[in-house]
Amino acid sequence: MTVQTDPRISPFIELGNRLQTLHSSVVEELCTRTSNENPWFTPYYTRMALQAVSKLMKADELASWINAHNQPATSKTVALILAGNIPLVGFHDFLCTLVMGHTAKIKLSSKDSALLRFVAGLLVEIQPSLSKQIIFEEQLSKPYHAVIATGSDNSARYFEYYFGKVPHIIRRNRSSCAVLTGAESPDEVVLLGTDVFSYFGLGCRNVSKLFVPYGYDFGSLLGPWEKYADIIHHHKYCNNYDYQKSLMLINQEPFLDSGFVMLKQSTQLVSPISVLFYEYYTDPVDLRAKLDAHADKIQVIIGKGGHDMVPFGEAQFPTLNDYADNVDTLAFLSAV
Repeated sequence: MTVQTDPRISPFIELGNRLQTLHSSVVEELCTRTSNENPWFTPYYTRMALQAVSKLMKADELASWINAHNQPATSKTVALILAGNIPLVGFHDFLCTLVMGHTAKIKLSSKDSALLRFVAGLLVEIQPSLSKQIIFEEQLSKPYHAVIATGSDNSARYFEYYFGKVPHIIRRNRSSCAVLTGAESPDEVVLLGTDVFSYFGLGCRNVSKLFVPYGYDFGSLLGPWEKYADIIHHHKYCNNYDYQKSLMLINQEPFLDSGFVMLKQSTQLVSPISVLFYEYYTDPVDLRAKLDAHADKIQVIIGKGGHDMVPFGEAQFPTLNDYADNVDTLAFLSAV
């Protein structure tokens, strides 16, 4: 059996091809539907999410990824409770479930219900037998043999209680940060901007905190980031910007204002929309220890020089092996 004929892989290879060659009218209609459902999902970001998924669907990469895990002896039903913070955020869990031969029983977020249904429809067109493995439900019904649920810290406590007796992966709030040295090139700063501003900063892989050396020149950031200044014209982002700025002014908190993003010194990891936190460091070794101590709250670290750092500009383009919360989803599903 070749990669092209493997029934676990070939539908997804074709899915990648179709996503790259969608007719413009189909994409426009889908973008309209998603932006009406969720104004944060602009046409630009819907296209970006579709493109990111299509780039994952490479034959050799899919094959090596899947073949590194044992195929389960029997097919099970896996409940997927998906987030809706950025477009198609639940696709990787969906993909993992299907390639392991399981049935996906999916509870979509009301903020992102159109896109995965569209992608699933394409898959069923490609391989009609997959229709038996893809079930969308407004309210999850039993039976299911395992659960993968993504939500906030509050909802995670509910998930732990409700699904604690079945095998599960439960994901909580995480955010991402970047470590800067001051030696970054203008091009690297521009790429960092995509990690900060893509999807309006709503993703767990978006950078919400910068670690910078004392004496860091923030002008070296804000100049190149003018490329992203149009973000302020999005009404929901602008409303958040105005609100956060008013709060800081009322509370007399110091901040740097670029006119489209505000930088504020803070020890917290998670910043509000339109605000980017920063914190100074002196010793890279001490900083590494601090990051390790917060590993359960950090999704990715952007920068260069560290073995586990994601390069600038790559935060929103994870590979197949980049599992959320560093939990190997395929290994989990292989053992269900």
